[in-house]
Amino acid sequence: MPARVITDDAEALTVAAALAAEFRAGASARDTERRLPRAELDRLSAAGLLAVTVPAEHGGADVSAHTLAEIFRLLAAADGSLAQIPQSHFAYVNVIRRQGTPEQQKFFFAELLAGRRFGNAQSEAGTKHIQDIRTRLEPQPDGSYLLTGVKHYSTGALFADWIPVLARAEDDNLHVAYVPRDAEGLTVVDDWDGMGQRTTASGTVRLEGVRVPGDRVLPHHLTFQGPQLHGAVAQLLHAAIDAGIASGALEEAAEFVRTKSRPWFESVDAGYGTAAEDPLLIQRFGELAVQVRASGALLREAAHTVDAARAELTDDSAAEASIAVAAAKAHAAHTAVEVAGALFELAGTRSALNSLNLHRHWRDARTHTLHDPARWKIQHIGRYVLNGTRPPRHGLL
Repeated sequence: MPARVITDDAEALTVAAALAAEFRAGASARDTERRLPRAELDRLSAAGLLAVTVPAEHGGADVSAHTLAEIFRLLAAADGSLAQIPQSHFAYVNVIRRQGTPEQQKFFFAELLAGRRFGNAQSEAGTKHIQDIRTRLEPQPDGSYLLTGVKHYSTGALFADWIPVLARAEDDNLHVAYVPRDAEGLTVVDDWDGMGQRTTASGTVRLEGVRVPGDRVLPHHLTFQGPQLHGAVAQLLHAAIDAGIASGALEEAAEFVRTKSRPWFESVDAGYGTAAEDPLLIQRFGELAVQVRASGALLREAAHTVDAARAELTDDSAAEASIAVAAAKAHAAHTAVEVAGALFELAGTRSALNSLNLHRHWRDARTHTLHDPARWKIQHIGRYVLNGTRPPRHGLL
């Protein structure tokens, strides 16, 4: 059955809300059993949600950054693992938008509209830092390349139709090679054993002399030679995931207190018959709700700033977008961890039972917020505000 083609932002949000409600029901069991969400990802593909950023001239909805962020927030509120899987998918769609030739765009946008999925093979272990990429593209006489390297934290690769691989060519510049999941010499190993985001299958990709046609390689390094939104959009989706996890944790904490928590005996002595009437709990819920709302507001502001920069891209507008996203990400990361941890403070001893699996929210938040340090985002914000220093151009800001 062909994938649905979503036509506008409103339809995309309606589809995302419906799928999030569907996915929420099985999220705890999938996490407990580490049952990988292949069926759920197939639903995302068939519903057309993974093609919503395909440009209109290629038949897509070309939704706004605001809509895309809200899609991720809705999905993460339902399942913090599932929402992480397509993050890199959209990042590598953006590479094609930015650096693809007309022929490459025509081919890959048709693939996306047909429901195909991108994974990622980007990070490497044991290198000096995250930008120290050692995977190599070796040119061949016929214009193709041989791709060799080992990638870690390859979220989405296990479920992908195409795996974008970040690699260096003979000129040492970064390129992205789009490799079919079943390519000879490519192996995806499901060895992810993180305490949180258990079902992302963020394992290892091994590339041993994988042959890649020349027209499947894009010059990613050119993305960062001028004003760009690649990093801002990628980080916006991470911020949306954190904001969603926080929202989902607060909602589950409130439901637990309303339906399962006993009031503390001093609260009963003070005349309050249920846990939900306890004024100290009410106060704490109010404080956490303010943080969740603030994260949501910063996320929306950041998305609108990205959309404004996209309409008129300059060094200044790109800098504004990166700074707005950095603020949203730093706040949402803190909020996600705090709210998911406060769930136990609010819900009481019973909430710590392993069988209830309420700790999945904290594990997901703690794991996801390790993706890149918020402290450096605060540094860039401070330099921008105090000295007018634009943030650097890279994919993590």
